[in-house]
Amino acid sequence: MIYRLHHVTTYDYAEPVVIGTHFMHLLPRERPGQFVREAQLDISPTPDNRRDEVDHVGNHSTTVALAGVHKQFVVALSATVEVEQPAPPPPEETLRWEAIAARAINDPDVAEYCLPSPLAAPEAEIADYAAVSFLPGRNILSALLELNMRIWMEMAYRPGVTNNCTTAMHVLKIRAGVCQDYAHLMIACLRALGLPGRYVSGYLCTSPPPGQVKRRGADQSHAWVACWLGPDVGWVDFDPTNNLLVRDEHVTLAWGRDFQDVSPLRGIILGGGRHSLRVNVDLDPVLT
Repeated sequence: MIYRLHHVTTYDYAEPVVIGTHFMHLLPRERPGQFVREAQLDISPTPDNRRDEVDHVGNHSTTVALAGVHKQFVVALSATVEVEQPAPPPPEETLRWEAIAARAINDPDVAEYCLPSPLAAPEAEIADYAAVSFLPGRNILSALLELNMRIWMEMAYRPGVTNNCTTAMHVLKIRAGVCQDYAHLMIACLRALGLPGRYVSGYLCTSPPPGQVKRRGADQSHAWVACWLGPDVGWVDFDPTNNLLVRDEHVTLAWGRDFQDVSPLRGIILGGGRHSLRVNVDLDPVLT
């Protein structure tokens, strides 16, 4: 599937901003099953300084500094991305989850995703919640698909009850939130079992498949989960907000331990007073 992506973030300030520094993860990355044909990030006002880098896991980051007085800050992403995630093997052909945990902690490429992070730390209650799906000796993909479905069924999609600092433990208690909360809970479940779980940020197709309702999290930045299924299978992505095995409806921006590693846009400003924020996202298939 080929997608055309547009993402515009606009900050309007009540008072002039004198100085601003912003850090963003907004350029889509290459990954197995995703090819970026072209991508452009336009910023207004034109930055006095801009630095584009690639971090140690392959994410694109952009840092800009604005030294001129301004009352509006706009970041516009335009990209064309080709997506077709490879299908994992049948669940019964995947390894037992305990075998994956034993391998992961000794693999330098995945071990960091087994460790706690600020928003997705494993707790005893989270381990108990995960254990319902991860029975001893169960094939890992079977357990993952069940956990993905349980979180989708048992959580209420409710914007406004959480924020960017909400932890997985709090999400488990209130059983409500948005896509990043679903993702943090599932990641913490995996880490409680010694399994690697990483947070994936990106977008979900704006238009639903024929005959289906619009997916939760469309028309805005989205988040989901990846788990490592061993060296032969690699990473497989799951969307607990929509109970999906990720294939060709998602475009990946970046990944990390949790939201704090890959926040789409954050910064520090001097001045500005109160501000309003508008975000518009369109991810539509390119008809060929």
